[in-house]
Amino acid sequence: MLGLKLPTDPRWVNIVEKNIEEILTDHAYCEQKAASTAISLIIGFPEKSELVKEMTALAREEMGHFNMVHDKILKRGWVLGRERKDEYVLELMKFFPKGGSRDTHLVHKLLYAALIEARSCERFRLLSEEINDPELSEFYRSLMASEANHYTMFLKFARKYGNREEVDAKWQQLLEYEAELMQHLGKRETMHG
Repeated sequence: MLGLKLPTDPRWVNIVEKNIEEILTDHAYCEQKAASTAISLIIGFPEKSELVKEMTALAREEMGHFNMVHDKILKRGWVLGRERKDEYVLELMKFFPKGGSRDTHLVHKLLYAALIEARSCERFRLLSEEINDPELSEFYRSLMASEANHYTMFLKFARKYGNREEVDAKWQQLLEYEAELMQHLGKRETMHG
């Protein structure tokens, strides 16, 4: 359903379990960045009323998720750590060339966002099924559906604002590129990397 070309190695969960505090901190910042992406799309493309409406709702939802993750951190007696570099996203963003028309830039941003949400959904599913922490297992199961909805929403908007054939071709190319990236990632307790 997600279209990912390379699934996460299930052993990634073993890495996560050795440092729950680290994965929760990374997850919290992922939610914050997702809200920030939604806000940047509103700022960058205010004339796209349907997009603005959906991104407003998304920013609220992602900050709600941030708050839920932050509560998990506090409940365990920890504090939110400092933001880490997201190697996955930094490498992913190198795929599309810089420049181009405003509409091309929008489509690229939407495709990146769709892929990040798809990978998050896949990781949440894996955590929900494999982690030996019943509370976190249930938590990640509850978040899985919303990530899948975000993925399909971003892909839908990319197809709406770009040429469908071109968008689908770019999407397949981006999926192939991401699969190559994932061969070298998944060895740290980060949500994507």
